Amino acid sequence: MREISPKPLGAGRRVGVVVARFHGEVADRLLEGCLEGLRRQGVAEDAITVVHVPGAFEVPLAADRLAATGEIDALVALGAVVRGETDHYELVARACAEGCAAVARARGVPVAFEVLCAPSLEHALARAGGSKGNRGFDASLVALRMADLLATLPAGSGRRA
Repeated sequence: MREISPKPLGAGRRVGVVVARFHGEVADRLLEGCLEGLRRQGVAEDAITVVHVPGAFEVPLAADRLAATGEIDALVALGAVVRGETDHYELVARACAEGCAAVARARGVPVAFEVLCAPSLEHALARAGGSKGNRGFDASLVALRMADLLATLPAGSGRRA
């Protein structure tokens, strides 16, 4: 049996962070947690690129553009979509999540997804440095673990005949 257990190794890694500015208080806290996590794991300051976008809907496009440079080992998507009185919440949340997943698959760059989809601003704040921890910090570790995993696994072309 072969077992692979990736580690959140930051030394030598280049990480892109895309932050949706809508619900700025949540976004700022998530970014703060993410940067703390990256620094603790040894990611150099000049190896971190932070891109601010207006809202969650714009996150996948910016993530795709960063991944396309070939200069990023992992991406972190941060922000908050808070339920309102219309279906807009669900449309934006789904588009953002599916878009980020598509970027990861198409570009082969892991995307740690922590665009919080919450029923209220209070719930989002609880997960952005409040009583439920900081999902931005957690996302930094996920991104680094996935970068380590992809560096370990061979890039195959599919099934063997």
